[in-house]
Amino acid sequence: MIHIVFNEPDAAVLGKAMEMDESLLGPIQIVRDDYAVGPLTAIFTPEGIEARKNWWKMVLEGGELDGMVEDGLVNDEQLVLELKELLTNENAEEVWIWAAQNKHDVCGYFWLVSQLSAFQGRIQILYLNNLPFINEKGNIFYPDWLSQIPAKEFIKAKKLARPVTTSEFEVDADEWNKICAEGSMVRLLDGGKKILHKEVDYYDAELSKYIGPESQKGSKIIHAMLNKSKETAGDAFLLWRLKELATTDKYEVIGELKGMKDFEVKKRTAVEAAE
Repeated sequence: MIHIVFNEPDAAVLGKAMEMDESLLGPIQIVRDDYAVGPLTAIFTPEGIEARKNWWKMVLEGGELDGMVEDGLVNDEQLVLELKELLTNENAEEVWIWAAQNKHDVCGYFWLVSQLSAFQGRIQILYLNNLPFINEKGNIFYPDWLSQIPAKEFIKAKKLARPVTTSEFEVDADEWNKICAEGSMVRLLDGGKKILHKEVDYYDAELSKYIGPESQKGSKIIHAMLNKSKETAGDAFLLWRLKELATTDKYEVIGELKGMKDFEVKKRTAVEAAE
């Protein structure tokens, strides 16, 4: 079996589960792009793929992940090609898709499963949607991310694996096409697999709550939002939005708007703004 997850920490904890249960053994592959943000128009065409790459180049420019698009680490299209080739050549092979109840995993699932309908019966889904697990302290909790689940609990979760149905292949592919056609730049999860669409500046108002009258490093502002806000995005996307906010008249910037530790931001007073 080949395991698919959507985050690096998920792969780490799944790897630990394999050490406890050899029946789970198999290569772990990661869908690395974050399909909850950014353009999706014609996403399965060379033009759409290139447009998305160019958008990510713009978002990541000057930040800690600048150059990531060019280094080839994120190449989800190649991953799908390799999966299809393996499934075509190895008739007994299966793909297990692990997803939790968050917009990142669900959008990644839609993107992936829309391309695997030819292998019906061999694509297993483990969608841990509103399911209780036991944490390290022995308390019941409902995880938002796979990486929050202790490795030993993955052994229990494997019993939830089931084939993606014919109906799901059709309905989910249609839903993904609608999501792509919507043209939004930010996508949220509204329970189950329902996606809400928002504008590119959706997180700006929340991000601005953590910018005060005293100068703060960009990293501190972003980490405060990630730790305290209910709805968040990846730190690279939030860094880009913080840079966009910082260039407006409401804020003063100290340093260069590059990496999140390269600059500080503070809110201007009414007098400063007027001047």
